[in-house]
Amino acid sequence: MIKTETLLYDTIRPVSWHANGIRLLDQRQLPSKEVYLDINSTQALSQAIKDMVVRGAPAIGIAAAFGAVLAAQEALAETSKDFLADFNQRLDLIAASRPTAINLFNALNTARELVNTMRDPVADLLQWASVWLIDDIQANIDMGEWGASCFSKNTRVLTHCNAGALATGGYGTALGVIRSAQKKNLLEKVYASETRPWNQGARLTLWELQQDGIPVTLIADSSAASLMQQGLIDWVVVGADTICMNGDIANKIGTYSLAVLAKYHGVKVMVAAPTTTIDWKAQSSEHIVIEQRPSSEILPANYTGDLVTALNPVFDVTPAALISVIVTEKGVIESPDARKMAALIQ
Repeated sequence: MIKTETLLYDTIRPVSWHANGIRLLDQRQLPSKEVYLDINSTQALSQAIKDMVVRGAPAIGIAAAFGAVLAAQEALAETSKDFLADFNQRLDLIAASRPTAINLFNALNTARELVNTMRDPVADLLQWASVWLIDDIQANIDMGEWGASCFSKNTRVLTHCNAGALATGGYGTALGVIRSAQKKNLLEKVYASETRPWNQGARLTLWELQQDGIPVTLIADSSAASLMQQGLIDWVVVGADTICMNGDIANKIGTYSLAVLAKYHGVKVMVAAPTTTIDWKAQSSEHIVIEQRPSSEILPANYTGDLVTALNPVFDVTPAALISVIVTEKGVIESPDARKMAALIQ
């Protein structure tokens, strides 16, 4: 149960179950419009994930958990007698929506295992998915406390992309740490990088922190090095879409460059993510699939044909050696490595 005293700076819920379907806050339209979409089929959910209506690994995992409920509804409505085959086919559709966010696959794989023991798949999966959501919010609150405990007074933080309530069930991972640190009056300054090409920092992180009354300063992605050179940043705090068993992580493109800059300038790097973001089968970053999105997202419309092209990877890999701490709901892992990550399983 989430304690009421922890709910300060916690006002946003991007994914919920409503009227026999999933309600998503359409993050493509923020900050200009606050629009919610009702998703009532696995096909619509798969498309919504592809189109980044919902984004952020934990939030995608929660959407996938509720998507299993939709899959059960659809499979039961089929005339075919093979419920499990129909159910798993619909989960496969959701799984194909995005390749890097491991929470998506962890949620779907758990649903595949659980459904075999359920007498009422729709009701039982809905109860399970609701707990998955509640557990994610509580994990974020716990992470926030663990992460904030790493800060001293007057800490100056840079965060990249959006790893907040919008990317989770609520409260946030990296922004959860910032929210908890703000409550403890530990922050002197919060910087948010604009995070091109989707501008999640400029559009979403700024909107989130404004909603909760937390001061924040936007910077161009290219100015982070200069701020570090001037000694204006103490911590880089980010989320993750995949954490490997040796401590390597995948996160929004640009995270690796920030980690390299931080290493050079003596700035610490914190990765905050729940254990549902750990790929227990991936021993290192070699096992991470990096999503490539269409070049049209970054290439000006007047360039057509094959002469001018563009690369648009969504994520990059940050080696464990560049990470000061990984924070999960279970605690803080300093200088992460395979041995320390393995201890999480015990």
